[in-house]
Amino acid sequence: MFLDRVKILVRAGAGGDGAATFRREAHVPRGGPDGGDGGRGGSIYLRVDPGQTTLRDFQFRHHFKATPGGRGEGSRKHGKSGDDLVLEVPPGTAVYDDESGEIIADLVARGQEAMIARGGRGGLGNKHFATSTHQAPRHAQKGEPGEERWIRLELRLIADVGLVGLPNAGKSTLLAALTAATPKIADYPFTTLEPNLGVMDLGMEDGRLPTIADVPGLIEGASEGAGLGHAFLRHVERTRILVHIVDGGARDPEWDYEVIRSELAAHDPALLEKPILVVINKLDLPSAADAWPSFRARREAEGMPIVAIAAATGEGMDPLRGALAAMLPSEAELAEPPEPSGVVIHRIEGMGDAFSIDRDADGVLRVRGRRVERIANQTNFDVEESAERFQRDLVRLGVDAELRRAGVAPGDLVRFGDLELEWEPEAWAIDG
Repeated sequence: MFLDRVKILVRAGAGGDGAATFRREAHVPRGGPDGGDGGRGGSIYLRVDPGQTTLRDFQFRHHFKATPGGRGEGSRKHGKSGDDLVLEVPPGTAVYDDESGEIIADLVARGQEAMIARGGRGGLGNKHFATSTHQAPRHAQKGEPGEERWIRLELRLIADVGLVGLPNAGKSTLLAALTAATPKIADYPFTTLEPNLGVMDLGMEDGRLPTIADVPGLIEGASEGAGLGHAFLRHVERTRILVHIVDGGARDPEWDYEVIRSELAAHDPALLEKPILVVINKLDLPSAADAWPSFRARREAEGMPIVAIAAATGEGMDPLRGALAAMLPSEAELAEPPEPSGVVIHRIEGMGDAFSIDRDADGVLRVRGRRVERIANQTNFDVEESAERFQRDLVRLGVDAELRRAGVAPGDLVRFGDLELEWEPEAWAIDG
């Protein structure tokens, strides 16, 4: 099965908790805090594996989780970092945030990788919170949760040559004639239900081995969602050359030709700017032989390169190979992925003190802000000193005053990310 679109949940590892311990040795009656930091949680990466051609590894498994960081220990021992998780994808995989629709990465090059979920920071041990006036702090940070998100993977095949045309134009037959591929072939429309790939040998003296993709047949309205071709139009975006195959034995080859041109332009006008070789097929049929002279004259008047073949009998294969060889780039250029080149979007994580307060649909006040949400997540509310420190942070950041202006009252719930707290005038308690 050819799988070219999946949605998966990725969850990076949480950071390990910092330790709240004190040095205890003989003859050292008042050993200071020596709690170590927690380890960073494992992150999740996507990496290009050129040996893959589909997203089949994600067919039955949709949830992926990296390991958490280890807890800090006494004697200033740092917790172990969580192991990163690397998921391999085929070249041509575009990665989107499923909620926002924003592109995260477009992976095409061998070994290219992108972080898609960052592991949480480890919490600081109590050794970091000792001061001249507070020499025995019991406060240590909890580990930060790892990033969690649903992402969408969409594969756009990277091929040197893309075969396009209406159903039953002979694309699969031509692919089989040019390469060692063995696609399903039959004399009825929609034989091809998924893209097929093959490698063409241009001859003993030509070391280039271009790849050819046979895309399922397009129909009128494909760019708007009609027919089988809608899901596969994106597979022609990365090809270097398009081979537009027209059934010369059809009722109106000229209409067939214009339909495909219109659908390519509707999907992406840039597709018609690629080098295009027009191939009229089934020249072994009398009707195709009759249509060939006028069809050729029109294409030549447009400046379009054109050849005539009979893929089923092998007629015209050598001129076709010669035309493709002339249009393809050098061997060195073929070794590089076709444009557009891959990209990874690097977003700077703002850690300013900015925040906002609004009400959720159920009326509960919610505080939004990266820094204040991180502080809440890393606070251990079971420790009184930590809860008091959180309250002071809210005052320092101005959150306390804004909550009061928003009408918060004792006993009200306030949300910080996934955390839900009960408002108390002097201290905070975690709800539930």
